[in-house]
Amino acid sequence: MLSVILITALLSTAVTLVMLNLMSGVHRLLHRPRRLYTLRDGDFRRAMGVLLGPAILPGNEVVTLTNGDGIFPPMLAAIRAARHSICFETFIYWSGQIGEEFARALAEAARRGVKVHVLFDWVGTRRRAPLLLKELRASGVQVQLYHELSWLYLLRMNNRTHRKLLIVDGVLGFTGGAGIAPQWQGNAQDPQHWRDTHFQVRGPVVAQMQAVFLDNWIKATGNVLHGEQYLPPLEAAGEMDAQMFGSSPSGGSENMQLMFLLAITAARRSIEITSSYFVPDGMTIGALVDAANRGVVVRILVPGHYNDVPLARRASRARWGRLLRAGVAIFEYQPTMIHCKIAVIDGYWTTVGSANFDNRSFRLNDEANLNVFSDALAEEQQRQFEQDLALSRRVSLRAWRRRPPWERLQEAVIVLLRSQL
Repeated sequence: MLSVILITALLSTAVTLVMLNLMSGVHRLLHRPRRLYTLRDGDFRRAMGVLLGPAILPGNEVVTLTNGDGIFPPMLAAIRAARHSICFETFIYWSGQIGEEFARALAEAARRGVKVHVLFDWVGTRRRAPLLLKELRASGVQVQLYHELSWLYLLRMNNRTHRKLLIVDGVLGFTGGAGIAPQWQGNAQDPQHWRDTHFQVRGPVVAQMQAVFLDNWIKATGNVLHGEQYLPPLEAAGEMDAQMFGSSPSGGSENMQLMFLLAITAARRSIEITSSYFVPDGMTIGALVDAANRGVVVRILVPGHYNDVPLARRASRARWGRLLRAGVAIFEYQPTMIHCKIAVIDGYWTTVGSANFDNRSFRLNDEANLNVFSDALAEEQQRQFEQDLALSRRVSLRAWRRRPPWERLQEAVIVLLRSQL
């Protein structure tokens, strides 16, 4: 009898913990912001700075890095040239050629006296790189796994760090969509090698990138990293105005969705979104539909057949009806998985970083995005968007309506899980 009671108690506890982790928490953002200004108005900048937190800083340079062949060499070169500190946070870090190359570079930096701090997500890393993590620690690299399985984090196991940040010597930063795994290598030349974009950053906004990393490092370790080796004085490096901010369920969980809603609501001419996991909620769909109804050209690019999370694709397609009826153009990328996370609005404002267009990024994960106010960067991203569209297939409302019954049934079931996608 006692054993039955004990087993029942353990099962009840397990079910309770799972349910608490699946809950998204209180949704503080209940209404879309009103349209009061455009993206080029000073009011928009003030709203973004005040509501999201970090100020918009002038004097930055943001360089686009395309696919693994363009992304990894500059990151590795920066690590090998580091003199004082390396702060590295990522969701995916797996064994394989590129993971081993990063491990060697980080270990060599630590052995020559550089302070190296890496924060890897426990879920994104735990099964794929145990030997690499052991080697990193042995070389003097400070390795921390975010929300590693323990009694301390039982109620927060569903909160992962999805951020992608590398800051070297406090002066050079990298962010974007790429993880450290074999599928990000190459040049998107086949289905085994993904299409992605990352960004190299110099200028005052790098201090904000460092602050986002340091915030999670404090949460994970309790240690405060500061001083000139982490936060040196930064001079202007370019002509772009930029802002880096983070979002997390433990603080500012609605910031990411609020950012997108403010920008979409302010759009006057065009919205171009590339999202690897596009599962918007009703509020976000409403903002995109309103933009299309007032004459904004809205185009959305998502993965097609090649998709590493088929459930997310099904949940996404189930949400397209209202968008397509409003004239929003949706395209599916054909050659391989497209993992980019970029939005460009009115050919002026660009947001890049780790956030997807879904509930997990808006409310469950720790995310970080860089917002850039620059005609030049926006124009460059629009050119790349057009190149990707040339390799994509547009989805018509008629084709969407004629989906087979078994697909509709799958979508109806999967969409019930959209709070976790």
